[in-house]
Amino acid sequence: MTKPIHLLIVGAPGAGKGTQAAGLAEAYGVPAISTGDIFRENIKNGTELGKRVQEITAQGRLVPDTLTNDLIADRLSQADAQEGFLLDGYPRTRGQVEFLTQLLEERGAKIDAVVQLQTDTDAVVERLLKRAQEQGRVDDTEDVIRHRQEVYEQETAPVVDIYAERGVVVEVDGMGTVDEVGRRILDGLKAKGF
Repeated sequence: MTKPIHLLIVGAPGAGKGTQAAGLAEAYGVPAISTGDIFRENIKNGTELGKRVQEITAQGRLVPDTLTNDLIADRLSQADAQEGFLLDGYPRTRGQVEFLTQLLEERGAKIDAVVQLQTDTDAVVERLLKRAQEQGRVDDTEDVIRHRQEVYEQETAPVVDIYAERGVVVEVDGMGTVDEVGRRILDGLKAKGF
């Protein structure tokens, strides 16, 4: 790769971001960085951060910006993220966008493209309930899942508007097989010159 690429993948909880992020990161040779995975790892290991995150997520709330920003700044300073990255699950608020923009500007970089997965809420709720049963996720009850969808619409979806104003959003139909959605993402990024 001649130039580092900085990507985001966004979509409602359960839209398939993690699955698509893995394939996309491999295609571009960059690490996929998921705040959800980092939080779950801390919960699993019983760290202080993990305990705080578990209490917050069990109530269907989002982790506060300051906690998330510190985590992301640390992760993006690691060696494997110097040649680009794909962020999954961050930024989720206007404050996080501002933090990330400033962090990247200090390095002479910016977000190159934002992949927005568009999905049907009822289909996503059904998908997440199935995943909760398969993986034993106690925080994924139907009420909590629907609440997360509402929180996403109210607080997170406006983040896409900021990046749309910057002309870097690539809208992708997130319904279909993993391969179908993956092809749509790569086609959309190629159309933007990536």
